[in-house]
Amino acid sequence: MGTVGTGVARVLLQHGDRLARRAGRPLVLRRAVVRDLNRPRGLELPAGVLTDQLAAVLRDPEIEIAAHLVGGIHPAREILLQLLEAGKDVVTANKALLCECGDELFARARQLGRTIAFEAAVAGGIPIIATVGQCLSANQIVSISAILNGTSNYILSQMARENWSYDQALRKAQELGFAEEDPTLDVDGSDAAQKLIILTRLAFGVRATLAQVHRQGIDRLDLSDLRYADELGFTVKLLAVSQLVGEELEMYVQPCLVRKQTPLAEVQGAYNAIGLVGDVVGETWFSGPGAGQMPTASAVVADLIDTVAGRTQLNYPRLEWWRDPAPYSLLPAERIAGRYYLRFQVLDRPHVLADIAAVLGRNGISIASVIQHEAPEASSHDATTVPTVPLVIMTHRTTEGNLRAAEEGLARLGSIRPPHVRMPVRG
Repeated sequence: MGTVGTGVARVLLQHGDRLARRAGRPLVLRRAVVRDLNRPRGLELPAGVLTDQLAAVLRDPEIEIAAHLVGGIHPAREILLQLLEAGKDVVTANKALLCECGDELFARARQLGRTIAFEAAVAGGIPIIATVGQCLSANQIVSISAILNGTSNYILSQMARENWSYDQALRKAQELGFAEEDPTLDVDGSDAAQKLIILTRLAFGVRATLAQVHRQGIDRLDLSDLRYADELGFTVKLLAVSQLVGEELEMYVQPCLVRKQTPLAEVQGAYNAIGLVGDVVGETWFSGPGAGQMPTASAVVADLIDTVAGRTQLNYPRLEWWRDPAPYSLLPAERIAGRYYLRFQVLDRPHVLADIAAVLGRNGISIASVIQHEAPEASSHDATTVPTVPLVIMTHRTTEGNLRAAEEGLARLGSIRPPHVRMPVRG
């Protein structure tokens, strides 16, 4: 009965007749298990529903299905296993748990003849799990390009629209409830990577761990990066990408330069968007609220309906969480290829660009364009001080490995001041 649980209870209590028609049977809220019975909920529950004892659910034979809205790994894993072993089908919204323990949980559900539905674990109110697992099952997905974290997208949108600093935009996101007090998992790319791992497993049958996903967050970006991107005809978005490259799967979560007036570039605020390319259907796009009480509750209740109606059981084999061996191997991060945006803070003196170009060239990186705005004229009293200026380089196509190798040489140049930024270019 946290934010999402309260939303689920509200839908069940307020729209019972509609849900019963769609499920073929009534969905009756029998128990809500909470830690604190006295905490205000903002919702009046029928007498006897609220309990602080999980056993009240486990031992009740009339309860057939549980909405598992518990975050983290422990005790969420243990609770979900107890529910399955007590004969309950489960609907969960816990993406972190599925990433870390999905194989174990789905295998146990199969052994027990139970199901786990998890539409709410990815992209909130966007029905992307059903789309990938069922609606596009005639296709081999060849590419996923997505904005999967609404907090990061809100921060980047506000920086671009309002000329806010990263810290200003983050504080506003926290005030509005988009970001947690500790926003690390949102802004460092971990949340988006967990969701991408789930989609990748459904679309490609590939098991990936969080450590295997090449990941970079938005917390190192400066407002100047968004301004330079705009000058170059791009916007900056935190993208989650899985795509086939031959018989290998390229996978990463990074802030990227996205060409203006393309679908992903137009997604603003705390919204999510997913672009899928299937070998039969071609390119498809899905967008909507990726988090929040009622969008996520919408996905949870839809899974409850599908489970009661038997659709989850019918579609379960298509999810292939237990498929082995995987049909594709992960492309090593060093071989991820593309164009890149590089921003350095450099001393404004002769030969700096030539030195940087030489290091890049020795590592197989060709420069496509350069932006260096004029530094302010030094005053007479500080004429001995060499000012620093931003230097922006757009590369031709190269690899992540080449850039990593070049960074070792660039670190030895006395003319570059940390930190520097690099982002892939999409489009």
